[in-house]
Amino acid sequence: MKKILLVAMGLSTLLTGCKTKTESKINELKIALEPKSNTKTGGTVTFTEKDGKVTFTAAVSGLTPGVHAIHIHEKADCSSADATSAGGHWNPTFKKHGKWGQGEYHKGDIGNFTADAKGNGKITLTTDEWCIGCGDATKDVLGKAIIVHQGADDFVTQPTGNAGGRVACTAIIR
Repeated sequence: MKKILLVAMGLSTLLTGCKTKTESKINELKIALEPKSNTKTGGTVTFTEKDGKVTFTAAVSGLTPGVHAIHIHEKADCSSADATSAGGHWNPTFKKHGKWGQGEYHKGDIGNFTADAKGNGKITLTTDEWCIGCGDATKDVLGKAIIVHQGADDFVTQPTGNAGGRVACTAIIR
C-alpha cells in the first residue's frame, strides 16, 4: 500500500511540475499624434491591455513648455484643422468633468502633464475602467480620439476643464 501511495504522489508531483504557465493575453495599440491648430505638436499614444487593465502612455513633443491637458474625446475624427471634429470629452457614464480618480470625472478625463523646456512631455495612466475593443460602450476606447490641449485642465470648469485649444489629435482606431 505504501509503495502505491508513493508512486501516486510521485506521479502527481511529476504532472504538476510539467504544467506550463498560462500566458496573459496582451492587446496593444500604438498610434501617432497629428499636429492641429497650426502647431508642430506630435508624438505617440500607446494603449496596452493586460489582465483586465489598460495602460495608457502618451509621449508628446513640440509643445510650449508648461502644463497641458490630455483627454479622450467622443469621436475618432481628427479631420478639422482645430480638431473640433473629435467632439467633446468621452463621457459614457454621464458624470461631471473632474480629476481622474477623485469624485466625479468623465472616462475621458485623463489629466495634466508637464512639457519640459524643449517641449517634450509624457503621461501614463493605468485603469480597469477602459478596454481596447471589448464592445462595452462604457469602457471601450476604440472609436474615440485623443486630444492634447494648449493649456492645463482646471478640473472644475464644466464640461471641459478650460484647457484651451486643441494642439494634437489622433483617432483611436486599429
